[in-house]
Amino acid sequence: MPPTLASLVQHSALKLTVRAGADRLGTPVRWAHASELADPVPYMEGGELLLVTATNLDARDPATMRRYVQRLVGAGVAGIGFGVGVTYEEIPPALVDAAEEAGLPLLEVPRRTPFLAISKAVSAAIAADQYRSVTAGFEAQRELTRAAVAGDGPAELLTRLAAHVDGWAALYDSAGAVVAAAPDWAARRAARLTPEVERLRDRPAPASVVVGDSDGDDRVELQSLGAGRRNRGALAVGTGAALGTAERYAVHSAVALLTLTTARSRALQGAEQRLGAAVLRMLLAGESDHARAVAGDLYGGLLDAPFRLLIAEAPAPPGTDPLAETMEAAASRSGEALLMVPEGERLVVLAVDGGAVVEACARHARAAEDRPAREPGSDEAEAVVGMSAPCGPIAVSAAYKQAEQALSVARRRGRVLVEHEELAAGSVLPLLADDAVRAFADGMLRPLREHDAKGRGDLAASLRAWLSRHGQWDAAAADLGVHRHTLRYRMRRVEEILGRSLDDPDVRMELWLALKTTAASSGTQ
Repeated sequence: MPPTLASLVQHSALKLTVRAGADRLGTPVRWAHASELADPVPYMEGGELLLVTATNLDARDPATMRRYVQRLVGAGVAGIGFGVGVTYEEIPPALVDAAEEAGLPLLEVPRRTPFLAISKAVSAAIAADQYRSVTAGFEAQRELTRAAVAGDGPAELLTRLAAHVDGWAALYDSAGAVVAAAPDWAARRAARLTPEVERLRDRPAPASVVVGDSDGDDRVELQSLGAGRRNRGALAVGTGAALGTAERYAVHSAVALLTLTTARSRALQGAEQRLGAAVLRMLLAGESDHARAVAGDLYGGLLDAPFRLLIAEAPAPPGTDPLAETMEAAASRSGEALLMVPEGERLVVLAVDGGAVVEACARHARAAEDRPAREPGSDEAEAVVGMSAPCGPIAVSAAYKQAEQALSVARRRGRVLVEHEELAAGSVLPLLADDAVRAFADGMLRPLREHDAKGRGDLAASLRAWLSRHGQWDAAAADLGVHRHTLRYRMRRVEEILGRSLDDPDVRMELWLALKTTAASSGTQ
């Protein structure tokens, strides 16, 4: 620790005596400075032990001493060292009283102790403290490096870092979730800082911010991990006070090591991506056995269980797309295998069915759909995703078609994510509810509606009733409350007006869908 007034008083060679402020001797001393100016404050930075003999001061005048001491206190001076036997044989009572009243430590310096000796003692103590800090920092670097290369994950590194800073440490992934914390109780405290981590994520790395914990007990420093614009996570360090030199060395080392361990090299990423692309091509070609052999330990586990195939149209490159980062972070936290292959402007993904990646993708989609709509083509536009049904290696080609179909529907509906099960289990009508289909339906039925608008009958309603009863005249006529001969006449008029035969099943199908589409758009059934 840096020198304090107490350590200088205890220095046997200096022979200093405390005359005021005995309860403030724990104050750190940044430097020792001699000045005989009546007002040395403009030349002070705070934390100095001011050495004086009062050559230019009326040290016997109480009012003068009160003003002098108050100015020094306001400037953050650590204390006064008064040299006796030069201008005054003893410290004037006016200065003692003023210092005691202001709580400013006042030390008596005997004539045989030169001010230079005090300056040297302070300088030596500062140098020794800096040496200890640097040594401790290097030792922290060595310990943290050993923890990082041990291959046991970040937990051990965080444990050692927390011990070095006498506080706690936590690691966040790129999505802002807590990956690990030390001690264990710090995980809950770190989770409360997720909003701050998310704001830090939006700034280019490296970036840092100091925040206060909600309990008011900690000073928390957040440091981003990564380089350039790619933020791969954050490190939080909570302490009871500002970090010292040794602690700062430890934190900087941890940031560098965690950045290296969480950000794989571009060469490794490229190799994994090429391997994943090869596995995907083999699966799409029906060569599942070859795909398993090539996948090896990297993707082999993924092919041993049911998985989903996702196709995402991302507005940003995979390296910067929030959805891709979300899936990568989920895979990292859960230890799941994840195959992710760029395909032009698309991203093809294989992820464990029911696993953390699929769930994270669904959460991302729900959150995106809850946000206000963004301008088409904007840099902040959301990715659109189609997801297949669960499948195995031999059915990847079919799963790819399912994901493409789901993607097409998601695009039409303005959805972020559509699963193939929604298409298989739901009605076909929502698939047709777009502007083009509505325009077709309106055009097809317009002649009938114009006829009805002129008061010449209710052909559209009669057609709907007849189709809903599968062409059964008596049942449809009963629904309408008319005679079956009246209904037959109306259906002949429908054929004449539309120029279409109701005996044709394709015509009946098109008319029924047109009626359902226009009814849905008008809010009627």
